[in-house]
Amino acid sequence: VGSAWGSRGMEAAVGSYRPPLPAWWRLLRGLLLAVLAAGPCQGNSVERKIYIPLNRTAPCVRLLNATHQIGCQSSISGDTGVIHVVEREEDLSWVLADGPHPPYMILLDGNLFNRSVLMQLKGTSRVSGLAVDIAKPSPPQGFSPGLKCPNEGFGVYSKDYGPQFANCNGTVWNPVGSGLSYEDFDFPIFLLEDANETQVIKQCYQAHNVPRDGSGPQYPLCAMQLFSHMHAVTSTVTCMRRSSLQSTFSINPEVVCDPLLDYNVWSTLQPINSSGKVEPEKEVIIVATRIDSHSFFWNIAPGAESAVSSFVTHLAAAEALHKASDIHLLQRNIMFTFFQGETFDYIGSSRMVYDMEKDVFPLRLENIHSFVELNQVALRNDSVLWMHTDPVSRMNESVQEQVRNLLDILSSSSAGANVTLQEVGHSQPLPPSSFQRFLRARHIPGVVLADHRTAFQNRYYQSMYDTPENIRMQYPEGLSPDETLEYVTDTAKSLAEVATVVARALYRLAGGANNTSAIQADPKTVTRMLYGFLIKMNNSWFQSIIKPDLKEILGDVPQHYVAVSSPVNTTYLVQYVLANLTGTVVNLTKEECQNLQKTPYSEKEPYDYAWVQGALDSNSTSRVPYCVRSTVRLSKALSPAFELRQWGSTEYSTWTESRWKEIRARIFLVASKELEIITLVVGIVILIVSLLATYFINAKADVLFTIPQNPGAVAY
Repeated sequence: VGSAWGSRGMEAAVGSYRPPLPAWWRLLRGLLLAVLAAGPCQGNSVERKIYIPLNRTAPCVRLLNATHQIGCQSSISGDTGVIHVVEREEDLSWVLADGPHPPYMILLDGNLFNRSVLMQLKGTSRVSGLAVDIAKPSPPQGFSPGLKCPNEGFGVYSKDYGPQFANCNGTVWNPVGSGLSYEDFDFPIFLLEDANETQVIKQCYQAHNVPRDGSGPQYPLCAMQLFSHMHAVTSTVTCMRRSSLQSTFSINPEVVCDPLLDYNVWSTLQPINSSGKVEPEKEVIIVATRIDSHSFFWNIAPGAESAVSSFVTHLAAAEALHKASDIHLLQRNIMFTFFQGETFDYIGSSRMVYDMEKDVFPLRLENIHSFVELNQVALRNDSVLWMHTDPVSRMNESVQEQVRNLLDILSSSSAGANVTLQEVGHSQPLPPSSFQRFLRARHIPGVVLADHRTAFQNRYYQSMYDTPENIRMQYPEGLSPDETLEYVTDTAKSLAEVATVVARALYRLAGGANNTSAIQADPKTVTRMLYGFLIKMNNSWFQSIIKPDLKEILGDVPQHYVAVSSPVNTTYLVQYVLANLTGTVVNLTKEECQNLQKTPYSEKEPYDYAWVQGALDSNSTSRVPYCVRSTVRLSKALSPAFELRQWGSTEYSTWTESRWKEIRARIFLVASKELEIITLVVGIVILIVSLLATYFINAKADVLFTIPQNPGAVAY
């Protein structure tokens, strides 16, 4: 037994024995593992050597409504083309006809970014995309990619109401409007925001792509690749239906588009219960303005004249009114309203009217005594501000009497101010305005204040050029950021004058009987707001008035696009600026301020409480936070069409924004087709040879890689 066991044990020991590998084999294996481990890092390094990313760009994206898709997109893998710089219209002939290396990716001078040029490029397969170099200074002839008749079909005028004014028959409000933003392009268009990156592209073009002696340039050529593939197609009806089906039947639904939405900001002079209802006999004066803008490129919406000038004036008027000592005695309340999404067929105002009609808003339409709207107000000629009214509703004798009283109060309130208010003739319709959505529901006495009598003074409406320079904001050289914030510009003084007139008129409309000379808007407040909303959001004043958890919203360059994620930066900042200007600092701890159940005050409901960061302590780097009590509230600015699931509605806005996977741009050198084919063929040949070599080596492995027997091993 013992000898049998010993024999089997010896066999097992010999069978499991593995002699050590030769030194050359271990070295080869180590080198192979090192190469494989370094592969990803080396791959990234190679990519960085091949491509130069363009990090500061803004794409044109796809938007959709009930019937159309507009905007731009690339193919799913991005679009590539040889770069050609177009600085004169004559340069287009190379792209459209003469150039031997289509498709082309055009670097277009901003002064040529117009409808005439883009319509030529739209109809050819020789163009794969467009990169636009922003024009500096702004085009002197003006540039507006918006419509000549903004929000056409969604205002008050129609075949049933003032048909003679429908479709801008009476007045073309935006004569320079090209409608480019409402075209559909099947190639990507990007805006280059960084002059240094633009210069890099031009240097690459000069080095590789400039035609020599009348013949085409030689390879390698400088090329550009743009990625902006959009998921949604056709219309809002199609994309919302697809998203809805995905949400219903898929575990991991893929939404392809989202409604444009945000929040309206509103507050009242006298506090009201936001969860209750204002008594039917209570009268409220609504003061309104829009806070959003738009341009051809996504999230590039400075809106200096089209939005910021008006809502800054509105905020300043609210502050001036709140400083009046007898506001609690006024017989009528005043509601300060800031609408979001008005650029896209009156999203915010139509939603507020809808909520009032459905009795889900504290006010009803019947509570509205009158309506005052601030439109574009910064570009006045000879300090004249025009008062626009609706000629159709004024045919009603009662409405006419109230409108006449409203106009008289506004005119007399400008006495002694550097602003003259003049009435537009009875035959003139209202300009595009939120007031039109309220008139669709009820005949309300109202007036729209604007710096234009007929066509817009603003030559850059809904454009990337509607910048601080457009409203003549100028600062001395050499100021620090804090000095610039506090520097009172002529524009700020001018808008403060308008705010003063509006505040005094509102005080009298609300039943105020005291002298209004003490009601005065503060130019210093106006200049701070202009700087924050147009030049730099991340400034010391804005930092001090927002909640600590919102400090990330303070980006450098302000933009006022409504977007699909809410609230956007502009909405938050208007909310907290309004609370700062009209609210009261209360002596509450952080816990009490954030938890109203611990508040010692009895009147909790009419107010909103916010714990804000406060200014920096002069003796340290820490802040001195405090609690602000105000009447500022938010309400939904989502079109009723999406609440009702009426995606094809002609009554309400139906705008959606397509989703996308990635937005990026890069440049690189591209080889000729012949060289690419040769490289491919050589690569295939090397692959085949490698496979054959591997096969034969593997077949003869027992001969080539025989491991010598260990001389110490003894076989039995």
